[in-house]
Amino acid sequence: RRITMTVNRRRRQHGLPAYNEKRIYRLMRIHEIRSVIRQKRKGYKKSSPQHVAENLMNREFSASRPDEKWCTDVTEFKYGAGKKAYLSAIIDLYDGSIVAYRIGKSNNNALVFQTMMPAIAGLRTGARPMIHSDRGYQYTSRG
Repeated sequence: RRITMTVNRRRRQHGLPAYNEKRIYRLMRIHEIRSVIRQKRKGYKKSSPQHVAENLMNREFSASRPDEKWCTDVTEFKYGAGKKAYLSAIIDLYDGSIVAYRIGKSNNNALVFQTMMPAIAGLRTGARPMIHSDRGYQYTSRG
């Protein structure tokens, strides 16, 4: 396709009619010209989680009292010219209220810890919420 587009673009510049894609392909076969398609590089390194907790919530996303079940995740926002911001938030499944949130420039463990620590510090006495996440690398690391 690329060669066909390039050849036809040059032909149109000189006022000549465009060639059919099949004609270009046939000429490429005669002259043994082949396209080389490179494999895409993986943008990440797959790693096994250091620590995975058992799934105790079992898709029961409702709570009968405050601070019983919390959900957390990190969301990426793109803005400006290629800039990114990351929002780490914790919600209480009892009423959907935001327990804690932080916005940061990088998606790392520090962002999650900065969200988690004030939320835990603000707990009522005796409250022990079950915290559910998507098992992202921030939540499965030893820290």
